Amino acid sequence: MAAGPALVLASASPRRRDLLARIGVAPARIVAPDIDETPLRNERPRDYVRRVAAAKAAAVERAPGEVILAADTTIAVGRRILGKPEDEADLRMMLGLLAGRRHHCLSAVAVIDAEGRLRERLSDTIVTFKPLSPAEIDDYVASGEGEGKAGGYAIQGRAETWVRRLAGSHSGVVGLPLYETGALLRAAGVILG
Repeated sequence: MAAGPALVLASASPRRRDLLARIGVAPARIVAPDIDETPLRNERPRDYVRRVAAAKAAAVERAPGEVILAADTTIAVGRRILGKPEDEADLRMMLGLLAGRRHHCLSAVAVIDAEGRLRERLSDTIVTFKPLSPAEIDDYVASGEGEGKAGGYAIQGRAETWVRRLAGSHSGVVGLPLYETGALLRAAGVILG
C-alpha cells in the first residue's frame, strides 16, 4: 500500500504530538513557527484562533509532497481572549475569571495539503468550572501546571477536577481536536481510509 504524503507538524507542543500518536499519526518533521500571536484590535476569539492557526501553517516552509498541520487553542470568556498567562498575577486573574463559570475553549486546525490548499476546522468546546477557593487557586499557581497554557490551565492535569461539565472535544481543550484533525488529514491523504 502506498504511503500518504509526509506530515509536518507546525508546533513544538508535546501534547499535540501525543494526541497525533493516539490516532496513529507520526510527523515526519516538527517545526515551531515563529509568529506574532497578539490579538488584533476588536478581534473576536473565533476569528483570532483561526487566523493564528492559518498563520502558523503558512509560516512553515513546505517541501514538495509535504502536508503542514498547525493548530491554535484559546479560551474565550464572552469576547475576551485568554491566551497564555504572562506571569503569576495574570494566571490568578484568569483562574478567578473562570471559577464557577462556563467558557469556550476554541481550537482551530489548519492544514496545507500537498498541492498548497489551505483547509481549516474549528472546535468549540464549552467548559464549566466549579467555584474555586483562593486556596485552590494558590495551590494550582504554585504547581506550575498552568504556565504556558491557554487560559492558564491544563485539562489533562489537576484542573480536570474542576470541570463540572464539558460539551465538545476533550482533545480540543488539550490542544488538538482529533475529530476535526482526522477529517482534515484524511482529506489531505495523510490518513488513508
